[in-house]
Amino acid sequence: MGWMPAQGRLAAGLLVNLAASICIVFLNKWLYVRLGFPNLSLTLVHFAITWLGLYLCQALGAFAPKSLRAAQVLPLALSFCGFVVFTNLSLQSNTIGTYQLAKAMTTPVIVLIQSLAYGKSFPLRIKLTLVPITLGVFLNSYYDVKFNVLGTVFATLGVLVTSLYQVWVGAKQHELQVNSMQLLYYQAPMSSAMLLFIIPFFEPVFGEGGIFGPWTLSAVIMVLLSGVIAFMVNLSIYWIIGNTSPVTYNMFGHFKFCITLLGGCLLFKDPLSVNQGLGILCTLFGILAYTHFKLSEQENSKSKLVQRP
Repeated sequence: MGWMPAQGRLAAGLLVNLAASICIVFLNKWLYVRLGFPNLSLTLVHFAITWLGLYLCQALGAFAPKSLRAAQVLPLALSFCGFVVFTNLSLQSNTIGTYQLAKAMTTPVIVLIQSLAYGKSFPLRIKLTLVPITLGVFLNSYYDVKFNVLGTVFATLGVLVTSLYQVWVGAKQHELQVNSMQLLYYQAPMSSAMLLFIIPFFEPVFGEGGIFGPWTLSAVIMVLLSGVIAFMVNLSIYWIIGNTSPVTYNMFGHFKFCITLLGGCLLFKDPLSVNQGLGILCTLFGILAYTHFKLSEQENSKSKLVQRP
């Protein structure tokens, strides 16, 4: 997109991320609800296409792979595999609203892990923003008419493993001196190999309901499209953050959050009560407050560095 002006490239990048992020949620939900496509098998397709996409990117010079030992990446691959599987199971078992709001609990859990395991301290105002986030998620989940124990278990495991993965990614990037794409380049094929071993124990491989079952051509196309969109989501996130600022991406993320919730009501007839609406507003308030305070901290840190002689 070098021929486009800077504002045009930014707008195009934001539109790609908006479309891909929303499409992946609705398309996956459609594959689970309408086709009954197996969860782990869909995750395997996503990993395989993500690795293929990254392989093409490095071949085109988008990034340079860095040699890493398998033992260095194994814990990340396990957690990477776990968080995608559990979040997909959460999407399969819950309404889109509950699925989206459960993901917001990742922030409080990350703060807890970093405080307990890494001794990191957080200002009181940051900790206070976690109260409305947690309260909003609880309100929405409690009053969700499709509330079920299994969906809650999957959502909880998804949040725990996702939080652990994100903490480890930050630590490993600093430790190994690699960027996100270099790390993902090694994680994706390793996670795919793990799933290839696990799938036969939990899902049929051949026959009705299996990944190599008698799927129609349209179903195969939709599954492959889901994998391509999953890759586009990751790639567009890196591009936006690298070419704009955290403010742009975070505020844009809140916009996607609202559209996804609205789409769940319109496309899948997910009911939304008044109490759930209050829960959503409460969570959004907490997220916006957290984002504001974190970005203020970053700006203050930058100002101090600039003022140093």
